[in-house]
Amino acid sequence: MARQKLKRFAENAITETVIEPGKELFSSIKGNWSSDFFYNSNPITLELGCGYGEYSVGLAKLYPNKNFVGVDIKGSRIWQGSTLARENGLTNVGFLRTKIQNIENFFAEDEVSEIWITFPDPRPKNRDRRRRLTSPRMLEIYRKIIAANGIIHLKTDSRELMDYTLESLFSLNITPIQNTFDLYKEVNHQDIHYNIKTKYENIYLAENKPINYVKFNL
Repeated sequence: MARQKLKRFAENAITETVIEPGKELFSSIKGNWSSDFFYNSNPITLELGCGYGEYSVGLAKLYPNKNFVGVDIKGSRIWQGSTLARENGLTNVGFLRTKIQNIENFFAEDEVSEIWITFPDPRPKNRDRRRRLTSPRMLEIYRKIIAANGIIHLKTDSRELMDYTLESLFSLNITPIQNTFDLYKEVNHQDIHYNIKTKYENIYLAENKPINYVKFNL
């Protein structure tokens, strides 16, 4: 396993679709995704905590006139997403290896048009509340980089995280555009997530866990 990871890290180091520490663009990409990475002015969607990149790649297939960036700290997982993107011949998707808490160091004001947060760590311990990806602190970070009326989506199997997210939005006087505590039973889900499922979502569905979903803007 360790040898496999080392091989993947070596491939990430030479793969143009992966931006990570040690690469020139890592310190200069902020505000320059359109000019220096995608070479077009199409809108940019982020997948935060992208894992294996299922949403980044799946949406890139569906929307060739949009750009997608998967963000994760795990290099081995990013390797899988970037490999899948290359295998599908996609030029409108890339991956950024960094902690999500540092995201404002890599995107300028209004540089992002949409954000997907797909099955993040719910961090159930109270001492970790500030590290939840939908904490008021993180929402304020997203506000700095997302365009006016930009949409944010959360999908999670954790009812605790869903309730916390709704509380966070309420604390900021934000009313969700749409939310459900059981995505596959309460609404026509096809137009919400395009029938894209992450590896972990398939596991949760096999365990008959309801999937929570909320859509909002800041």
